[in-house]
Amino acid sequence: MTAIPYTAGLHRLAGDTFAYLQPPGTWGFSNCGLVADGDQALLVDTQFDLPRTRALIDTIAAELPGLRIGTVVTTHANGDHCWGNQLFGDSEIIGSAATAHGMAHEVPPEALGALSGPHAPDGPLGDYLRRSFGCFDFSGIALTPPTRTFTGRLEVRVGGRTVELVEVGPAHTDGDVVAHVPDAATVFSGDILFIGDHPIMWTGPVDNWLKACAWIEATGARYVVPGHGPVTDLAGVREFRGYLEHVAEQADRRYAAGVPYWQAATDMPLPDACRGWGHRERLVITVAALYHQFGAPQAPMMEVLTHTAAAERASAG
Repeated sequence: MTAIPYTAGLHRLAGDTFAYLQPPGTWGFSNCGLVADGDQALLVDTQFDLPRTRALIDTIAAELPGLRIGTVVTTHANGDHCWGNQLFGDSEIIGSAATAHGMAHEVPPEALGALSGPHAPDGPLGDYLRRSFGCFDFSGIALTPPTRTFTGRLEVRVGGRTVELVEVGPAHTDGDVVAHVPDAATVFSGDILFIGDHPIMWTGPVDNWLKACAWIEATGARYVVPGHGPVTDLAGVREFRGYLEHVAEQADRRYAAGVPYWQAATDMPLPDACRGWGHRERLVITVAALYHQFGAPQAPMMEVLTHTAAAERASAG
């Protein structure tokens, strides 16, 4: 692991390249990246709600006064990485074409607020959603998709610096993008990496996710900023890739044996290196996506989330 402390706020990585970290990194607490040159800057991702995005803006303004964020990169369509985009209306917002499409099909902020607020339905799922998302304020959010889209690769200039954007999805979501800053030996991975918690595979295929991890390793980056969790290094990427390979192999065996996806997720043995990771119940979501990849009908999302909540409750009990 790197020497970057996992504390809230802006952390300098190399030169004018920064990670904005949001412990504890669990549901909705996502990281951002900042690349600057002179008074010009590029921001990788915004926050889940407007208050947290305003706190991000205020932190940057206080620590790096005079900086102008001319470009915002949206790594994927999940709200915790883009629902603050509207506060950057004067900036160019860049994302993959698949991300722009996906933003229109995410659960909208008002619906997630209703599902996780004080009047959410009672029961295991409602309790789980309240615990996971009840601390966020989803009011006033206007979905703001990318103003510029691309497929494949795109180089973006920040003053005299280059940021390489690479579309590696579909993997975690349909349109995942990672941002590589060669002169800082830094990669901002979005949710291609979760460090310290079990990841979530909403779409897959897992092979693309494994290729994305291998691509990050091939950059030789010194700093890898995950979508959630502490800054890591290439050893952390390799460990995460090993986890994905293990889960995919175990899920394949259980699918062939006719084990339901939720049971396969809850009784799956795990490598020693990840037994302390949080949110094991997320394996239910990932294994459901893997089963669909293997040929099973796609399970309805509310059914998957209901089994996820049940797995979390069982593990807590």
